[in-house]
Amino acid sequence: MEKRLLKKNDIILVVGLLVATLALTLVLFATRSSGDMVEVSVDGQIVATFPLSEDIEYTITGVGGGENYLVIKDGEAFLTDATCPDKLCVHMGHISQVGQSIICLPNKVVVTIVGDKKDEGYDAVVG
Repeated sequence: MEKRLLKKNDIILVVGLLVATLALTLVLFATRSSGDMVEVSVDGQIVATFPLSEDIEYTITGVGGGENYLVIKDGEAFLTDATCPDKLCVHMGHISQVGQSIICLPNKVVVTIVGDKKDEGYDAVVG
């Protein structure tokens, strides 16, 4: 049985894929934007909005009386405790980038990082 080594075209393909992956990663990190505000919604309705730049502790009352404890500190938002049974929302970590969110399904609570509305550009232009 003959041992197959990498051929020239195989090496070119691997290097090309690595360069494309690196370029895409750099573009994604370069275009990330830090958020300005934290929106808290319960059952689809926004109940509170806080600046990400201020240190705040807030108790969110969810559907059915469940509670989530939101902390905004050092430009990051996170949940420190919740009355839901699995506490997955508490383990979702800290968020600070536009579009990131923490979701508690049992309490129907969503905490989302949003940017300054006047700085957002168009997604697409049609016509």
